[in-house]
Amino acid sequence: MDTTLLFFIGTAFTFGMIINFIGLPPMIGFLLAGFALNLWGFESSEGLIAIANLGVTLLLFTIGLKLDLRTLFKAEVWGGASIHIAACIIFYTLLLFALKQIQFSFFSELNIYGLLLISFALSFSSTVFAVKILEEKSETNSLYGRIAIGILIMQDIFAVLFLSISVAKIPSIWALALCALPLIRPLLFKLLDRAGHGELLVLYGFFLALVVGAGLFESVGMKADLGALIAGMLLAAHPSAKNMANALFNLKELFLICFFLTIGLGGLPHLDHVMIAGILSLLLLVKIALYFLTLTKFKLRSRTALFASFSLANYSEFGLIVASLATYKGWLSQDWLIITAIAVSLSFIIASILNKYGDQIYSRYTLSLKRFQSTRLHKDDRPVRVGDAQILVMGMGRIGTVLTMR
Repeated sequence: MDTTLLFFIGTAFTFGMIINFIGLPPMIGFLLAGFALNLWGFESSEGLIAIANLGVTLLLFTIGLKLDLRTLFKAEVWGGASIHIAACIIFYTLLLFALKQIQFSFFSELNIYGLLLISFALSFSSTVFAVKILEEKSETNSLYGRIAIGILIMQDIFAVLFLSISVAKIPSIWALALCALPLIRPLLFKLLDRAGHGELLVLYGFFLALVVGAGLFESVGMKADLGALIAGMLLAAHPSAKNMANALFNLKELFLICFFLTIGLGGLPHLDHVMIAGILSLLLLVKIALYFLTLTKFKLRSRTALFASFSLANYSEFGLIVASLATYKGWLSQDWLIITAIAVSLSFIIASILNKYGDQIYSRYTLSLKRFQSTRLHKDDRPVRVGDAQILVMGMGRIGTVLTMR
């Protein structure tokens, strides 16, 4: 067996376990493991990158399996995502332009297009991180969780449009045939019924994500990850869709470890890189505030808006894609790719802390946060009225507790 692969596995496990002991998500340890491997002279291999891409593809496929399409048409989702991206681009562009004017480090080399590119990249939040945080807290189906995932999907759509325009790659005329995919949904449903609950179910999931989704879309000039997402959405209404998502869970988690390793292996940072990334990480507070203010304007409770904002309080791996593409085309220097990678990593640490102590933060600042709350709440976020009920049943399942209130 390849000793390099064994060393990668051992390093990832060691750093992940150390971070887990501290009480932070292991994914931060995997990022640090990538930087450590980079420091020791290792580089990303084609195999590692392929597995990392597979992990992201399966992640988007499982998101699609759990997605209610009606969520995207809600004003707080499409409106919130659009307003937030626009506000972030304006804020970051003005701030970065100010730093350019004072000739601050790498900012002096940026032209207006470079400023807009970096601002655009920083406006996105990480789908990988947010979904993992929501899954760990078992709040994927909560109102704020659904809103956060909806916003992320809208951002993914914006990302696909940007990448398609940037690479000047026009989809094939056959891409129009993808509109007929819903017609084969009955067939996909029948195959899922026959797949059972074993290895055939897992293989069917891979077939849908990689062949029907990613492969089919890529063959007609569309983004492969978008295809995986839509393939999952085709099956979302099936009763066994959740079983398929659960069957793919462990494999998806394992492949995503390679994704976090590739981020750390992307470049060796210097002190100036870390300093600028630290400044960008501090600006997350503004990004969180913009999310919070935007969502409260759509009449969501302050608690819902805050928890959704904390789930999205990070920079996205899409920022690395933008920086990589811009570096390849000569729009940005290699330094900005390294800075973006460090900023994404630091943002994951900050977001992990905020999500871990989210309840305590809200409890402490409830009165201040409620000042931004609308007097007339969103219909899905209003308090539940129990009327004259005298008995409350909580947590009933395999294990539950019955409380009688008199």
